Amino acid sequence: MVSKVEVKDVSSLYLVLVGQPGSITKAVITDLALACSGPVWLAQETACITEVPASAAQGLKDLLPEHALDWLLTPRAPKPAKLFLADMDSTMITAECIDELAGFAGIKAEVSAVTEAAMRGELDFEAALKSRVALLKGLKTSVLEECYRDKVHFSDGARIAVQTMRAHGTYCALVSGGFTFFTERVAVGLGFHEQRANRLEEKDGHLTGKVITPISNANTKLSALETHSARLEISPDQSLAVGDGANDIPMLEAAGLGVAYRAKPNTKAAADCAIDKTDLTSLLYFQGITQAGHASL
Repeated sequence: MVSKVEVKDVSSLYLVLVGQPGSITKAVITDLALACSGPVWLAQETACITEVPASAAQGLKDLLPEHALDWLLTPRAPKPAKLFLADMDSTMITAECIDELAGFAGIKAEVSAVTEAAMRGELDFEAALKSRVALLKGLKTSVLEECYRDKVHFSDGARIAVQTMRAHGTYCALVSGGFTFFTERVAVGLGFHEQRANRLEEKDGHLTGKVITPISNANTKLSALETHSARLEISPDQSLAVGDGANDIPMLEAAGLGVAYRAKPNTKAAADCAIDKTDLTSLLYFQGITQAGHASL
């Protein structure tokens, strides 16, 4: 993971640590040599923020993997973002919707293998999408509702994260390479201001096996970030993006803070930080938002 600002340009960094409730003990603080700098608790023994010398960055990066923590090292004092963009499949929800739809057609394993390769960046996203959707030709459109009802579940912390950001004045956009049937419902359920995704072509109550152009892809996600930043008259430093796959990389790299969530290796390498051990409420802690400031649901 890399920072948008090189460590050599600053003398000190902000370190945000997030763990499971009660996991950031005195022993952890001591092991990381943070006791003298006095961590400020965002959530007692669960999330904290402190300043550390830039010279200590590499040592911390070597030590942190030994602890079950998610963390952010940044030269900028964490503060609430003005713009939040999020991927949907395997990020704000636990499922890959195209794989679940394929399950209703009896070809989930075949489609899932292609999805996995595409998310690792091994296949052209648009070509892989079209080939997978083609396999869904003839599937009844009624299956879409059944799939949403039975297979789509919000990721842990997703709704608290979005609702809290909205309460802090953040504009929240769901930008997906998936399908509008699902993003429309997920956006409402989680509290996003808007959503963008691909449209499945339908005819006579069945899927035709085609995606209606234009395709929502990596460029769409990057464009959404740039367009909203211009509309809101904000700098990239004031934006936050989260995703898990290769088509999220341009968006994560362009955002002020790019967060990889349960991500593929190349996506994680391109992000500023990752969420692997905790849930999506870590997005709030990475912005310096205390637990007391989380939305009540």
